[in-house]
Amino acid sequence: MDKIKAIFLTSRQFLKEARTELSKVTWPTTKQAMASTSVVLVVVLVVSLVLGIFDFGLVKIMRLILG
Repeated sequence: MDKIKAIFLTSRQFLKEARTELSKVTWPTTKQAMASTSVVLVVVLVVSLVLGIFDFGLVKIMRLILG
């Protein structure tokens, strides 16, 4: 029973501290979040295109080598 109580108290303390820390965070505005999301999406698209082209080229080379 004491072990369960200790776990409960520890969890409660953790959640209390987490809430306190989250209140200190400077959250981005909607505009900033949208801008960051746009940058991430563009970078993902560019990287996927580059990797796709690279993969396509390697497949062509392997087909030439292996017949």
